[in-house]
Amino acid sequence: MQDIIQKIQSLGFSQYEAKAYVSLVRQGPTSAYQVSKESGIPRARIYEILNGLQEEGIVLKEEINDSVQYSPLPVDVFLESVQTKWNNTYQSISDTLKQFEKTEPISDNRVMTLKGERHILSFCRTLLQKAEKRVIVSIWDKMYEKLEQELKDTAAYCNLKGIVFQVDNPLPGIDIHRKTSYVDNIGENKWFILSIDGKETIYGPSSEERETAFYTDDPVHINFLENYIWHDILVNRLVKKDNEDAENWISRERDQFFSL
Repeated sequence: MQDIIQKIQSLGFSQYEAKAYVSLVRQGPTSAYQVSKESGIPRARIYEILNGLQEEGIVLKEEINDSVQYSPLPVDVFLESVQTKWNNTYQSISDTLKQFEKTEPISDNRVMTLKGERHILSFCRTLLQKAEKRVIVSIWDKMYEKLEQELKDTAAYCNLKGIVFQVDNPLPGIDIHRKTSYVDNIGENKWFILSIDGKETIYGPSSEERETAFYTDDPVHINFLENYIWHDILVNRLVKKDNEDAENWISRERDQFFSL
């Protein structure tokens, strides 16, 4: 145990941070008290340590009723985010942490916050590697560029569908959103949605706009987001078949709907 703690410290974490992360990997979602008890971190320091790791995106925090639970960033995502910088220690940490990782399925569906562009992109890449049948996306140009190779790799064996904004030559199966004044003037309000096999979804602002995103395995959220993408694709296809009057009408109706 001490060996893996020291190797995680070599990645730039303090001893208490390393102990807290390994404790969460061993236990799965749990309270700060249980992390303190299992890891030996003093109770007076545990909230400071866990909140610091949450800010770095290494620990995920959930408020359930009147209690707070902490979860570790999945081991594969954690390792992918530091692999390029610490390649020499990657394999040793990978082998050890995966032995500790709690594998029992979690019964409650979750919506969790992810922080940090590096961790968000790593999470997206990890989900794409897990995809088996279908990937659905709604994504803007800069985020698309960062994930294009992984999307291409996944499209070799999965059904890739969705819509892109301000992308000229997307991968087959992805629609290009028509050019509109709304798209051209959206500014910093860009988003992305990445849904895998109808089971897991990451969504939020494009990572270059704001380093916060959300992960869910809740079927209601996933169904809503996938239907949102389909609705966008459907309207896009219908307007392309129609004339310019339809586009002008949609713009007027949107402005009226969202007016105060």
